[in-house]
Amino acid sequence: MSSLLALSNNLAEIVEQTGNAVVAVNAGKRVSPSGIHWRQGIIVTSDESLQSYEDITVTIADGSNVPVTLVGHDSSTDVAVFQLQNTDISGVTVANIGDATTLKVGHLVLGLARSSEGDLRSAMGVVSIVTGAWRSMSGGKIDQFIRPDITLYRGFAGGSLVDAAGNVVGMNTTGRRGTALTIPASTVNRVVDQLLAKGRITRGYLGVGMQPVRLPKNLQTSLNLTSSNGVIVVNVEPNSAADNAGVLIGDVLVTFDNAPVNGVGDVLMQLNSGELVGKSVNVQVVRGGALVEFTIVVGEKPLRE
Repeated sequence: MSSLLALSNNLAEIVEQTGNAVVAVNAGKRVSPSGIHWRQGIIVTSDESLQSYEDITVTIADGSNVPVTLVGHDSSTDVAVFQLQNTDISGVTVANIGDATTLKVGHLVLGLARSSEGDLRSAMGVVSIVTGAWRSMSGGKIDQFIRPDITLYRGFAGGSLVDAAGNVVGMNTTGRRGTALTIPASTVNRVVDQLLAKGRITRGYLGVGMQPVRLPKNLQTSLNLTSSNGVIVVNVEPNSAADNAGVLIGDVLVTFDNAPVNGVGDVLMQLNSGELVGKSVNVQVVRGGALVEFTIVVGEKPLRE
């Protein structure tokens, strides 16, 4: 048998073995995204691909539709989690979750998806980019930046990225200009754990209103500030984390958790990750022309928000 034929057969075998863990998520769209049977009874999919979270079914390998209920979703990492209403369903296997940190540029990978009719679909490519942790536009922490050189055909978002050993190393989603982007398995696991435990993602909360502001040049020089920008506090919620720490209206925040603040987004990005809830962070503000430093114990964003 030729090497090429052996490779072809191996790839087909991997698709067959891992494909039963891939479902179609029927969420009121003409083109259904795919999903992954991530843990026993737990389905994950791309949050941005969903039109609604109610009356959703998933199409499994035999073409039948199975109802699911929403556990929770996190738009900042593009992960939505559902639970099968009947966890004892034959023909649906649990994905073998792998470690995305083993990926290297040039590694062969497969993107798997399933149509709403139950057909399994696959796309092959290589890993084109692997870098370190990053944050999404809405502040979600993604453990790795992974860009596979595969075509995300319609319905492929929410499906699995599979390595050459047959392990699911992440969930595929759509990046800029329609390019493929993979949320690594470790990030998906973290979101699943928190949603199963709480039904929601914890967000940090200060209890302040902020607006961007530009600092005068003479103030930058006199205070030895590295940035010309900051955010000014325009209101402080009573008994909030900021209020308890002594933040005042008119304070200009220039560092937060020892990182420079150039705009409101710099603060929100750190808060939205949820990692700072309950922790003390160092902040620096300009108050009355002087640099004041203190700590804030970050609160948890109320549900009403």
